[in-house]
Amino acid sequence: MDRREQISLRTDVVIAGGGAAGVAAAVTAARRGLKVVLLERYGFCGGGAVAGLSGTICGMYAASNTSNVPQQVVFGFADEFLRLLRDCGGLTSALKYGKTFTHVHDPYIWRCVADKLLVDSGVTVIYHATVTGILMDGQEKVEGVLAYSKQGPLEIRAKVTIDASGDADLIAMANLPSFVGKNGAVQNPTMIFRLQGVDCERFLGEYGLDTIMPVSVSELIQRANSSGQYKLPRAKIWLFPTTHPNELLCNTTRVIGPDGRELNPLFYQDFTDAEIEGRKQVAEYARFFKDALTGCEHSYIADTAPQVGVRQTRQALGRVVLSNDDVIHARKSADGIVRSPWPIELHTGAKPRVEWIIDDFYEVPYGCFVPPRGVGILVAGRCLSAEHEAVASARVTAQCFGYGEAIGLAAAISVQQNVPPDRIEGHALRTELNKLGAQLA
Repeated sequence: MDRREQISLRTDVVIAGGGAAGVAAAVTAARRGLKVVLLERYGFCGGGAVAGLSGTICGMYAASNTSNVPQQVVFGFADEFLRLLRDCGGLTSALKYGKTFTHVHDPYIWRCVADKLLVDSGVTVIYHATVTGILMDGQEKVEGVLAYSKQGPLEIRAKVTIDASGDADLIAMANLPSFVGKNGAVQNPTMIFRLQGVDCERFLGEYGLDTIMPVSVSELIQRANSSGQYKLPRAKIWLFPTTHPNELLCNTTRVIGPDGRELNPLFYQDFTDAEIEGRKQVAEYARFFKDALTGCEHSYIADTAPQVGVRQTRQALGRVVLSNDDVIHARKSADGIVRSPWPIELHTGAKPRVEWIIDDFYEVPYGCFVPPRGVGILVAGRCLSAEHEAVASARVTAQCFGYGEAIGLAAAISVQQNVPPDRIEGHALRTELNKLGAQLA
């Protein structure tokens, strides 16, 4: 029971979650003249990219077996955000990542760029606010959210509600259809960390420019783990130079429970175990790097992510489900609102699995963000409607920017034309996105 007086707000759009999708949705809707409230549980935006320290902006470029030049296929809001990061010194050049390229961003500058975009566009941002419930008229119509803040409980009524929580929290609260992974199994979480004191020139000279470490490093890890001197459960690892000198961003851990079970951050014990185990693994990998990798002899842990990185939990069931075949066969759609060239990157078991889309991309239809029932609510971000392997491609940052831009635009059309968001045609939304610079074919 909270006996404090409830604070009531009315707005056109309320968005839960300030990750890439939430920020893009908020800014896009506000730029169209809507009143927008964005709720974020941390004191900053960024979601998995910042709180989870994924640190990379993946999904901008096509993969190729022959080209060593980045071929950009994603534009629109993602392109704008990257340009602002670059202008502030918060973005690396395109870094080789297997058959494609990615960028590493500075998490502090990410936060500042998001703040500026939100403030300049007139979004009402409420940091340190957690959604606790959904407002509904009957069983189907969503009318906003309830939230907790230090000032007191919030009631926010809105014409359109956007679930950009990453975990389909609002969808679950509204008892709308959702599902979890593949028969309840989800991809492993990862604790990402920053390693400083690295002689990056020597490190790159020894291991090359590809941020996916070569087989020689995997073999070193396997031998070290087998010797019993280290506990290193994952051998295929990613190490990225950052915008800072002498620093690597380390995506190396395979976080499992103390009893060896796979972890699902939807469960509070699993989420807690992931944080504790993740920090233990960081210490082990950092110790191994210092002992065994060229250029890391004087390295040390600068920090871990504020929270374990979450790849997959609950997903909304949409009117359309992005299938594994859609990704593998690079399918296009007349209702496609976002392109993705990113591979299926499945982090489960001892070794991550990567399936490339070569010199091509697929498109994600609008229906992946529209519940089959329920009025006044849309989804944006990694909790889109997609099969298990498909979401292992579709969840990355550049695409989440695109989802947010599309769903923010859909919310604006809904409010300004007085049409329910589920009645908006995907091909019409695609046309409007092209006017904003999305460059969809």
